[in-house]
This record gives sequence, structure tokens and C-alpha cells, in this order.
Amino acid sequence: MIRLTRLADYGFALLACLTRDGDDNGGSPGDREVYNAHELAELAGLPEPVAGKILKKLTKAGLLISQRGARGGYGLARSPETISAVDVITALEGPLALTHCSETPGGACQREDTCQMGGHWQGISQALNATLSEITLADLARANPPSPQPLA
Repeated sequence: MIRLTRLADYGFALLACLTRDGDDNGGSPGDREVYNAHELAELAGLPEPVAGKILKKLTKAGLLISQRGARGGYGLARSPETISAVDVITALEGPLALTHCSETPGGACQREDTCQMGGHWQGISQALNATLSEITLADLARANPPSPQPLA
């Protein structure tokens, strides 16, 4: 089974809180610029140490900004329409690849010279990356997601 880690799942929850910010008060997302880690943890229903760890990773990856001081906290570094699902997954879990050889082709596997599957897995990983690159944080933060479309 292919599954995101809890860290990535929680990361999306935290980012959704920042994305939906203005929706609850009649404004647009991002009206309030920053939330501290305690506030975000509470909004997302997460333990504060877990939220803090995720927020630091997202900041290091350039998806969040961090402001120090009494009115400091975390805010989106870019608009939610420009942050893709693959950006978030990569920030929290590393490069998205289904197999070890599809992550780093060319020497990652001792069987690479004789394996007939490597090229297929690389193509599948690239397709998954392309699909997740098209899904934005704004899409994921919508209260009523669109119905999934069957694959062609």
C-alpha cells in the first residue's frame, strides 16, 4: 500500500489552516498573516511539539515564512495556488518515488543492469509527480472537494 506518513498528513492539515484563514471571517485566505505554533496546533488538533517539528520543516523548505517576536509566527511564503501537493510531500518526506531505483536512477540498485522493471517504475513515479504537481494547496483546502474523476 502506498500511503503518506502522518507527518505529511499533519503538514497538509496545518497548511490548510493557514490557507482557510480568511474564509471563516469573511475575508480572503491570508488576511491574517501569521499564527504561532500553539495556535496552529490547536486549530489543526495536533500536539504542539509535532506541529512545531512540521512547521520548521515547511519553513526550511521555503513553503512557510517564520517571524520572530511578540507578534511573530508562521505564514505562507507563497499563495496557496502556487504550492503543490508534491511541494509539501517533498518538504516533509523527501523526493516522491515509488521504488528506490525510481528515486535515483543510475546506480541506485545492484540489479539495475538486468532489471526490466526499473524504467517502468521511473515512468510511474514521474506520472505521479506530474499529477500531484497539478494539485494545489488551494485545491486541497476547499471545504467541498470535487468528485474524483475516473482515470482514462
